[in-house]
Amino acid sequence: MKFALCNEVLQPLPFAQQCRLAAELGYDGLEVAPFTLAEDPMRITDAEAIALRGVAADHGLAIFGLHWLLVAPAGLSIVSADDAVRRRTQDVMARLTELCALLGGSYLVHGSPKQRSVPPGDTHEQAWARARECLARAAQAAAAAGVTYCLEPLAPRETDLFNTVADAARMVDEIGDPALRTMVDCSAAGQAEGEPVHALLERWLPTGRVAHVQVNDPNRRGPGQGSLDFAPILAVLARMERAGHFRGIVAVEPFDYVPDGPGCAARAIGYLKGILQGLQHHG
Repeated sequence: MKFALCNEVLQPLPFAQQCRLAAELGYDGLEVAPFTLAEDPMRITDAEAIALRGVAADHGLAIFGLHWLLVAPAGLSIVSADDAVRRRTQDVMARLTELCALLGGSYLVHGSPKQRSVPPGDTHEQAWARARECLARAAQAAAAAGVTYCLEPLAPRETDLFNTVADAARMVDEIGDPALRTMVDCSAAGQAEGEPVHALLERWLPTGRVAHVQVNDPNRRGPGQGSLDFAPILAVLARMERAGHFRGIVAVEPFDYVPDGPGCAARAIGYLKGILQGLQHHG
């Protein structure tokens, strides 16, 4: 099992310093938010992406994937009634799949709740159909780039579209492209799902629809800084990795950094590796 740190946790450090600190803390790689690399990620050239991959490699890290995809540039939406906005958004999603591959990543996590919530005056069905159009194109682009595009279920406090793994899996099934999957964010799952997170993983990972896992507490802090017990979660993930149902990359994604970004990142990796060592010791 390998641990990625979501790099926005270490802002505003420059990227090279983020890599150095993440490596020193014991992370295997980064999961990158494109808006941290450039004010407009669409202006990142192929050569610049390859150079960033090299910076990470120089510190012994991989860039495993991308997340927080539609924060920048401004004005994006997969559910807007404006065809031009959706076309522009689709272009951004497609380019991000290319950047992901150039950076060395293998997956993208589509969260971005503000850019997918049902617009005022529209129905859930209208928003769903528009989202499907955009996600189908993203899946095609991901397939061409050799990466996996993951639709992230998020809690109702953040969005009213795709709140559970079942919601996202329905969209995955409707589109029917192997490059489109869903994933589990432990914080969101702890708020929105009707079963414990470890049971959710146990049920969904063998179906092949869940391609990635982010670890965080329902209180939005890092793993180990709230009430969610990650021992059964990591136990399921380890077992599923051995069975070939999980690729083995776990991303640490807190939102509330206590005491600060570096401190939160340090606490998380120590807690998670401690659990793993205990699991390995016992069997």
